[in-house]
Amino acid sequence: MEIEISMDLKDELYYSAIDLLRRLIQTPSISREEGNAAQIICETLQKNGFEPHRAGNNVWALAHKIDTDKPTILLNSHIDTVKPAGSWTRNPFVPTEEENRIYGLGSNDAGASVVALLSTFLHLAKTTQPYNLIFLASAEEEVSGVNGIAKALEQLPPIDFAVVGEPTGMHPAVCEKGLLVLDCTTYGKAGHAAREEGINALYKATEVIEKLRRYEFPLVSEWLGKVKLTVTQIQAGTQHNVVPDRCTFVVDVRTTDRYANAQIVEILRADFPDTEITPRSLRLNSSSLPMQHPFIKRCIWAGREPFGSPTLSDQALMPFPSVKIGPGQSSRSHTADEYIVTDEIREAIELYICLLDQLQIGKSM
Repeated sequence: MEIEISMDLKDELYYSAIDLLRRLIQTPSISREEGNAAQIICETLQKNGFEPHRAGNNVWALAHKIDTDKPTILLNSHIDTVKPAGSWTRNPFVPTEEENRIYGLGSNDAGASVVALLSTFLHLAKTTQPYNLIFLASAEEEVSGVNGIAKALEQLPPIDFAVVGEPTGMHPAVCEKGLLVLDCTTYGKAGHAAREEGINALYKATEVIEKLRRYEFPLVSEWLGKVKLTVTQIQAGTQHNVVPDRCTFVVDVRTTDRYANAQIVEILRADFPDTEITPRSLRLNSSSLPMQHPFIKRCIWAGREPFGSPTLSDQALMPFPSVKIGPGQSSRSHTADEYIVTDEIREAIELYICLLDQLQIGKSM
């Protein structure tokens, strides 16, 4: 696919994105503390002639007044970061440039996506597109917080398709795993450990855990493989000489597009009737996009390879079709001395525009 953007415009978009990324790195925005970064996004939108809207630390803008006869596309990435690891050798809040790299907390995950998508929004908003266009910088993505993207989506018009910026090397993730955290409990009967009495809830739990270790769901995702269950915590007993009458353990479940989270819980409750199973939340579902989607077809024409992503993003909270694609590499996320290659940002802006310009999609709602 040809990307028909003048060199001057390419440079303008690129240098503006780099400047914005530097400002974001200099502005600490740990999850739930994104207020100053959100203000920077507001100021950037206002400077470019757009009215920013805000819900908590989520900021969005519409390219034009919504035309209800057109589908609506959302460009989204998150402005929050994890806390910096203790092994940073640089100041994580000072953007440092070395050998075509910009080091800094959130540079890769997901500051580069934020600035590239915002540049794309500003460019596409100058033209007439066959869709409505919205840009959204969301908060609390790293903690799946209740004041994150869900808070903003409540106030947005119906969305027909979303591009979610995360570090994927600009290859499209057509599937993403979801997450279930299950609090499980087995019950027994207390007794003296020195005598043959009581029913040991811990022994019952270990039997269940061993069964879970070998447990497999029958449906396998083409892109994501099997549903993965991992027991990660266990707690039982009050003192050494009392047979425990209650044992609790936690199961981390990475779900696929073959099952909704609620289905997973129903199946496990049926197969483990003597175990109390309580999900902490059902809202972080897996997502998928058919290969026939016009955006994915354009990605393939542009030489990009679809894949299934094991990592969670704001896609999990989107009840509409979406794809995850952005500059950088997932392997750099949450690491000390995180960085983005500057050419990756330039490439992202050009490719986003190429993939989205005059994209024809249908209304999904």
